[in-house]
Amino acid sequence: MNQVYHLNSAQEVSIHLLEAIKTAFQSRPITITIEEDTASSPLTEEQKAILDDRLQEPDTDYISSEKSIGDLKNKYGL
Repeated sequence: MNQVYHLNSAQEVSIHLLEAIKTAFQSRPITITIEEDTASSPLTEEQKAILDDRLQEPDTDYISSEKSIGDLKNKYGL
């Protein structure tokens, strides 16, 4: 069984969270992995510059998501 807890900060780790984990898994072995949520991190100046450059590219250089997925399926058998 897998369980994911998303917290806004480490300050939200509480005895209630630990008790919920104990209740859910009881005496079964578990592994706890802590990851920083980088999805909510602000963009760096370099990342912003790359995105700004891409906004200047002509729309004719792009393919649709359907074509992109189709090409990947054909090439890699996805």
